[in-house]
Order: sequence, then structure tokens, then C-alpha cells
Amino acid sequence: MGTLVGIILIGIYGGGAWKFWTGFNRTDFTSSKAYLTLMWPVLLASNPSYRRNFSKALKGS
Repeated sequence: MGTLVGIILIGIYGGGAWKFWTGFNRTDFTSSKAYLTLMWPVLLASNPSYRRNFSKALKGS
């Protein structure tokens, strides 16, 4: 059961990273694409500005 949970969490992390990476051009950020993509769960939980930009990257608005 623990393995299944781990696979699901890795899938969620990878999916979020991929969506942010491909939508990065819609955000207000100009640099640090790799860092912002890898740190997305931490920044999403702790930074309101990042949450707005993450939403822009995912939804395209």
C-alpha cells in the first residue's frame, strides 16, 4: 500500500512540474524556471504570488 501511495505522490509531483514547465511563459516570472518548477509544492503552499502565477501557468489565464 505504501508503494502505491508513493507512486501516486510522484505522479502528482511530476504532473504539476510538467504543467508549470510548459505554461511558464504565461507567468510573470522571467528567470529560474528550473528552480521554480522543482520547488513548486513548497512555493505553492507558502507564497501567494507563486500561487497566482502557478494558476496562470496551469489554466492559461
